[in-house]
Amino acid sequence: MNFSSFADFIAMGNHGLYVWTSYGISLAVLILNVALPMLARRRYLQDEARRLRREEMK
Repeated sequence: MNFSSFADFIAMGNHGLYVWTSYGISLAVLILNVALPMLARRRYLQDEARRLRREEMK
């Protein structure tokens, strides 16, 4: 496809809303696929450290 202007590129032949929404959702899913396991790992390590401290005090 050849676009004569940046506005035509954004409009994507009157399908811009669908195209850019699809890209946005895909990007959000990719970010979540990276971020959620990292957050879960951090939470797990914090819970384990807390558990070990409790066991040391007994």
